[in-house]
Amino acid sequence: MGNILVCDDTRSICEVLEISLRKEGHRIETVTSGEAAIKKLSSALYDVVISDIKMPNHDGIEVLRHTRKASPETSVILITAVEDYEAAVNAVNAGAFQYIHKGPGLVEEVRVAVSRALENISLRRENLAFKRDASSRNSLENIIGSSARIQQLKQTIRTVAPTNSTILVYGESGTGKELVARAVHACSPRGTQPFVSVNCGAFPETLLESELFGYVKGAFTGASQNKSGLFEVTHGGTIFLDEISEMTMAMQVKLLRVLQERCIRMVGGTHEIPIDVRVIAAANKDLDAMVAEKTFREDLYYRISVIPIQVPPLRERREDIPLLAQHFLKKYAPAAGKSIVRLTERSLRDLGAYDWPGNVRQLENTIERAVALESKDELQVEMPVERPKSRAAAATATMPSTASLPAEGLDLEHYVSDIERSLLQSALRHSNGVQTRAAEMLKLSYRSFRHLMKKYEI
Repeated sequence: MGNILVCDDTRSICEVLEISLRKEGHRIETVTSGEAAIKKLSSALYDVVISDIKMPNHDGIEVLRHTRKASPETSVILITAVEDYEAAVNAVNAGAFQYIHKGPGLVEEVRVAVSRALENISLRRENLAFKRDASSRNSLENIIGSSARIQQLKQTIRTVAPTNSTILVYGESGTGKELVARAVHACSPRGTQPFVSVNCGAFPETLLESELFGYVKGAFTGASQNKSGLFEVTHGGTIFLDEISEMTMAMQVKLLRVLQERCIRMVGGTHEIPIDVRVIAAANKDLDAMVAEKTFREDLYYRISVIPIQVPPLRERREDIPLLAQHFLKKYAPAAGKSIVRLTERSLRDLGAYDWPGNVRQLENTIERAVALESKDELQVEMPVERPKSRAAAATATMPSTASLPAEGLDLEHYVSDIERSLLQSALRHSNGVQTRAAEMLKLSYRSFRHLMKKYEI
């Protein structure tokens, strides 16, 4: 099923092609001049354009050239009633998908050409999705561990994968939420279709909208051609929306509409594009609390959490630490050109005793660093045996438990403001200026953090 624009100055040709192609399930728009076609192409995205060549003012070659400039992905089929070899050559050289002579078999030839064009477009989009994420075929085997928590997680994935329900994967940073999303996709009937991952916290609102939904030429400064969004590229597959809690309220409204209507509208576009995409979202923040604070829409929360899946932190499955450590050793030792085959007994004890606030990601980084520094054939990892304080406890330890009131009194509002400003600046220093990380350290939503930054002119 595709979006098709038919352009012919003979209205009867438009009508007969529209009737035939609608029977195939395509969405058809018709115009009777090249000028009207060019105007349509400037505000909407079509999969296929079918245009007569011989038309007054703006002919089919002009329509073709405008289409190639505005939307390189669109296939153009040119038709003509005149036997003209030179015109056919010019059409092909200009980038036409096919050149068809008007005759008794016109309708059938156009139908077949449209089918071939849509197959080519589908293949191009799949290739684009695979290039964006070459490792999209991960399976349950990539979730390392034999603990009861991991076995339960794997069973949940097997159970929910065959459905089309929206899934919310939640857990602490570094636990492997994207790995779970990939496993769900790989075990589902969509497993041979594209898997596309997008970090919602990595884009400002306007850029995230155009990334997800695409845009038409001229929608904003720099939009020199039509561009498909990730939802359209992922058609038939799975899209993973990581850090969905970082979406602004305005973007939450737009995503909610997509989930309800199962269609998208490109930035600057004028028509709806149906999509068939499974959505898996992830969050490392408490969305229930955000709903209560009115920083996350309650209706969207219920839409994305049809099936919630919790990924356990590493400290709650310590028996998996040796397996994970060995897995990362096998991954990084050959890459570093080293023949390290095992970890020392002391290292295994130390690794198992550590709380891993950064979870699996922190463990992987620790092993990679140790491999890079090791000169022997047995890996020694220096880790504290004692469990470190939790981040919250560590933060609390640096703050005075009580504050004394001067005899002359104080300006409480000014006093609290100074403390807030100081903590914001400290969090930014510790996070090397990464605002999302600084917000996490202060247990704030990114939006609240930005509000305070603006308030204190930091």
